[in-house]
Amino acid sequence: MSFDASQFRTALGQFPTGVAVITAQDSENRPLGITMSSFNSVSINPPLVLFSLDRRALSLESMQRASHYAVNVLSKDQVELSNKFARAMENKWENVEFETRDTGTPLLTGALAHFECKPYADYDGGDHVIFVGEVVNFTSSNHSEPLVFCRGRYAEIA
Repeated sequence: MSFDASQFRTALGQFPTGVAVITAQDSENRPLGITMSSFNSVSINPPLVLFSLDRRALSLESMQRASHYAVNVLSKDQVELSNKFARAMENKWENVEFETRDTGTPLLTGALAHFECKPYADYDGGDHVIFVGEVVNFTSSNHSEPLVFCRGRYAEIA
């Protein structure tokens, strides 16, 4: 079976997703961060979540070696932050507020939820690597609506 990759991507874009920034520290304790919308829950017991990362991502190897990483679920007020972490080869962390806790993973200030994870498994996902993390700590807030992405752009929840 063969079909046009661009049309396939457009069809996938019909499904609205939340937006998150995955953060970690590299082997030299420098913060890493990348925007994505491929975040899902997997299991309650044990508490597992997943995200997938393009094999061409500059931070792929560092994410694979990280002892912990965090999923930061963005609020609708964090479009600029989402755009900043979506760009490659930029000082993503300039003027970004974050804190660290026991895992040392950067947690973005103002995010609706933080899921601090230790690596559980990773899987071949074609042109992506699927990361499954075991949640070791989380926080959640209802101070704003989530940032949503649909049809190639940010969207509002009705």
